[in-house]
Amino acid sequence: MLPTPTSDKALSRGLLDVYIRAGLIAALVIFCFEIFKPFFDLVLWSLILATTIYPLQVRLRRRLGKDGRAATLIVLIAFGVILLPTYLLGAAIVDSVDKAMDIFRSGNFHAPPPPASVASWPLVGHRLYDLWNQAATDMSGLAMRLAPQIKVVSLALLGKLAGLGMALLIFVFALIVAGFIMAHGEAGQGSAVRIASRIFGPDRGLQITELCTATIRAVAQGVVGIAFIQMLLIGGGFVAMDVPGAGLLALGVLLLGIMQLPATLITLPVIIFVFSAGGVSAATIAFAVYVFIAGLVDNVLKPLLLGRGVDVPMPVVLIGALGGMVTGGVIGLFIGPVALAVGYRLFWLWVEDPPGSGGSNDRKPT
Repeated sequence: MLPTPTSDKALSRGLLDVYIRAGLIAALVIFCFEIFKPFFDLVLWSLILATTIYPLQVRLRRRLGKDGRAATLIVLIAFGVILLPTYLLGAAIVDSVDKAMDIFRSGNFHAPPPPASVASWPLVGHRLYDLWNQAATDMSGLAMRLAPQIKVVSLALLGKLAGLGMALLIFVFALIVAGFIMAHGEAGQGSAVRIASRIFGPDRGLQITELCTATIRAVAQGVVGIAFIQMLLIGGGFVAMDVPGAGLLALGVLLLGIMQLPATLITLPVIIFVFSAGGVSAATIAFAVYVFIAGLVDNVLKPLLLGRGVDVPMPVVLIGALGGMVTGGVIGLFIGPVALAVGYRLFWLWVEDPPGSGGSNDRKPT
């Protein structure tokens, strides 16, 4: 039967209605996202914290009897455990910068003359030799020469420090919001299952929710959490030994930990510096042993904190940390590995368990 003009007109009107409705829905979604966008990192970080800490919430609830009391106690303990060492490390960073500025302003800093072999280095040898030689003979002239570059670097450094302060502030609010989420944990879990069931189907909702939860906890505890613990342990040793730039070195340990690189890349040079500056004594030997052991503590904590069957390959964590830091700054450094790990696990679940396969595949991606 050939289509009639009336049916063509009705079909066109129906398609027009669909396009108008789709456009209105897209406009509403975009408008809502623009309103929600300033709070996206805060909410995402709150969900990660709540999901990671919730097992402790369940244990405390059995003793305290109420979710609200348990969540409040966890938030208060977290403030004491995290914020105090963070404040001490922040103060160490400020003190290191002040000392460096005082030395530079006083004119007491003198660079040793460069070895003649530096000039023979390929590509950068002559330029590096000239700069080094001028620093050794005329530091003030070099400072005047490099003043524009120093200004740019200083502004960038101040921006990074401001980003650290903002990240800490957001973390405080995220921890408070996570407390409210944990206080309504069971209802939130039910909502997550319903949302996942609506998106992925009723047969997969619970599976997807459990997979995301396990992955978030594994990465947050086994990567970010261990890196933060290692930073506090090593940074505390640096501060106690009055190592120059202790706060900045501790932040370097945190970055290496999140990127799954060994902290000994920083601890070994610091140990060598302490021995060269302070000589061999009981204090320097104790510091060297403590810092070296603290640099290896991740090898002990990872098997304890990483969940079985949900470990994520190191390149995924590394890309998540670097990409998150580039796109989201300090906050993205923590959120990036978790978000990318969840996406990685969901992708492989989709690859290995296609619709209609009749069940999940337990094979683990390589």
